[in-house]
Amino acid sequence: MDWLLAALAIFNLVSMITVFSPRAVPRRSVPWAVFGTALLATELAWIWLPLQVILAWLLIDAGALDSGLGVAALLVLLATWPGLVWSIRQSTLAENTVEQALQADLGPEYRGDIPAAASQNLRNEVSWRDWWNPLTMKRPGVEVIRHVPYGPHGVRQQLDIYRPSHIPPEGCPVLLQIHGGAWMIGDKGSQALPLMYHLASRGWICVAANYRLSPSVGFPTHLEDCKRALCWVREHGSEYGMDTSFVAVTGGSAGGHLSALMGLTENRPELQPGKENVDTSVQACIPFYGVYDFLVRYQQHPNKRVYERFLTGKVLHESVHDNPQLWDLASPVAQIHPKAPPFMILHGTLDSLATVAEGRVFSQKLRQVATNPVVYVEMPGAEHAWEIVHSLRTEHTIDGVHRFLEWARGRAAGNQ
Repeated sequence: MDWLLAALAIFNLVSMITVFSPRAVPRRSVPWAVFGTALLATELAWIWLPLQVILAWLLIDAGALDSGLGVAALLVLLATWPGLVWSIRQSTLAENTVEQALQADLGPEYRGDIPAAASQNLRNEVSWRDWWNPLTMKRPGVEVIRHVPYGPHGVRQQLDIYRPSHIPPEGCPVLLQIHGGAWMIGDKGSQALPLMYHLASRGWICVAANYRLSPSVGFPTHLEDCKRALCWVREHGSEYGMDTSFVAVTGGSAGGHLSALMGLTENRPELQPGKENVDTSVQACIPFYGVYDFLVRYQQHPNKRVYERFLTGKVLHESVHDNPQLWDLASPVAQIHPKAPPFMILHGTLDSLATVAEGRVFSQKLRQVATNPVVYVEMPGAEHAWEIVHSLRTEHTIDGVHRFLEWARGRAAGNQ
């Protein structure tokens, strides 16, 4: 039993070190292991801490403290618990963080710009029932239509549609979701489910799209596929109850990168082959924890070589030396222009895969040029992919995104 207690203490110590270790230390590779342990100690701390207390008590009751190893392990375990308490406390800051960001960039009275009918669909408060089970995704009144082809390349060019059971005659606004996975893994059915089910239960239609993956394909194929999915929405969405006059795009990680590019490269014929005459503009863009500058030209990452080694030959099939224009095209920060749609950029302060400096720099550069508002939400204590499971932080994030979308939709309707 003392060895089991020691194993628990060591694992928790590692998770705490990954949370509190300085994010400025240059890394030689992408820290996948850091992400895996840190997510448990941040987003799921409210489950992980009480579970540890119960396990420790059971092991002590079984005699784990009858040896010096067991006593030492318990002391280590106790020393890490304040870190988990800190993580839980950080999650309670989400509501104010999101609302303050929205007010700062849209104006203190932005809620008054949301149409009354849309305001009635906003959630007034987050309750325990909304997030007590992190893995329960389905919501009543939501229908899911799966594996709809939008192109000829099989499963990688399919999409899922999340829509309300009752669709009004005028149709529902659309959110296009692009999954992450380092451009090499991932699937349309595994990410942003809390957000999509919530919006679909409140009058939106969400479309989650697959795209072809590296290393079998190189950029810009991923972006071309996402645009093709958007073209499908514009050409066939009304058949499924979509109001295709308002389409927003979102995504996390690699999906955050691609969704940002979707918002900044509208109607460029070379990026939508075969669909050159279809409108690929979006009316709002909500990237989560993306990488926005493959060339790291603003020192967002302490080790520029990490990006170059990871991307070359896999995500981009030409090196930066052979084709710098391709790397520039792949960098949303280089595609910024004055007519960019309204943006809501979200990033966690403890992101171990995409440094928070990415969100800071991208939002700053976008604000300097864009005429539409740019909301930047820097979520305290949040790790990469925090909103893929239900939690208090996730629910307040969802509510903030919903308010932003309804604000953007009301603004777009007023400008018509």
